[in-house]
Formats: sequence, C-alpha cells, structure tokens
Amino acid sequence: MKRYLFAGASSQIAIATAQLLQAQGHEVIGISRQADASIYDAFYTVENYEQANLPQIEGELDGLVYFPGTINLKPFHRLSTTDFLQDYSVNSLGAVEVTQAYLPNLKNGSTPSIVYLSSVAATVGMPFHASIAMAKGAIEALTRSLAAEFAPKIRVNCVAPSLTDTPLGSKFLSTPEKVEASQNRNPMKKVGEPIEIASAINFLLSPESAWITGQILNVDGGMNTLKNS
Repeated sequence: MKRYLFAGASSQIAIATAQLLQAQGHEVIGISRQADASIYDAFYTVENYEQANLPQIEGELDGLVYFPGTINLKPFHRLSTTDFLQDYSVNSLGAVEVTQAYLPNLKNGSTPSIVYLSSVAATVGMPFHASIAMAKGAIEALTRSLAAEFAPKIRVNCVAPSLTDTPLGSKFLSTPEKVEASQNRNPMKKVGEPIEIASAINFLLSPESAWITGQILNVDGGMNTLKNS
C-alpha cells in the first residue's frame, strides 16, 4: 500500500483519481478549502495553501498531486494586476507552498512522485487566456526544474488537459450549443471527462511510469498538436 496526498481534494478530478488509487488498495489524504471528506482516508480543510495554514502530516508520502486551478478568461485590456496575481497565486505559488511543506515526507517515501496540473492554454495560443496561460506556463516550468533538482529520488510530472466537464468548466458547457461548440473545436470532437484526467494522473503516480520525469502529458484530445480542420 502506498500513501498519497491531494491538495484541492474536493475537485471532481481529484475525487476520481482518489477512487482509482483506493481501488488499488492505496491510502489517499485530502486537503481542500472546501469541506468534502466523504471518500478520503483522512481529510483536512484549510483557508488557503500557504505553508502556515497547511496541516502537519506524519510519516512518509509516496505521491503528491496539486489540483487547484482557475479559469479566468477575459480580453487582455480587461485583466487587472489583481487577476494576474490571483491566477498565479492559485495555480503556481500554491503548488510551491504545498510542495515545500511536504517535501520531507516525500523524501521518505518509496519511489515518490509529484504531479501538477496545467492546461493546453500554456502551449497553444488562445484568445482571452493571457492570465491563465502565464500561470500554467509557470507550473510547467516548475515541473521541469524540480524534476531536474529532485532526480533520481523524486519524479515530477504534469498533466495538461483541455476543457473538461467539471464544475470549474461548467460555465463553458452550460447549454447544448456551448457543448457542441466545445466539441467541434476539439480534434476528437469531445469534451474531456474527469476519469480521463484521473487515469493519466494515476499512471504518473504508478510504478508503470518509473522512467518518466520532467514531462508534460497532454490529455486534450489532440488540441496541443493537431490542427482541427
């Protein structure tokens, strides 16, 4: 049995990932700003992801996943400095704080693995995505830097989805017309499902990915690399 810690544990993708790991007999600990302890082996509610507010976890950790994210889409001229700082704080600085807080636990784990969440917007230029693209670009750079620094003890990878059917993306899928438009923009003609992202995270935490580190795994129906004619 391995032991994993999820920050942003109330997200649908986090819950789907936890269920996959628990079905394999692993322990999953959740941390979230929202109270949703129903499936976790242990659960902590926090005000934010600053180190001073994070719970102390005893013992080793075999994996850490940072799930918190934002989708703040506006024309560039309407984005304030506060918007940029908020997106950067949630998506990137929070990951730094959580990783620093639990790095000692990970160093004591068995073949530990860290997984971050990015977005297709970090590498594909999209209108109105300036703030989130900057924030997610930072998490991808952090992934590569920490993978180099922590090798060979700790692997660090990142999953970069496209639009997924979760509460965070619900305003873009709130009508049949919006769903159809989102599907048509995707080479696979579909919107992502939480279990599809969860399966990729599960893989990057597992021994099956033991020779993979410093990588950005695009789980996006081909949005990152294919032209949708």
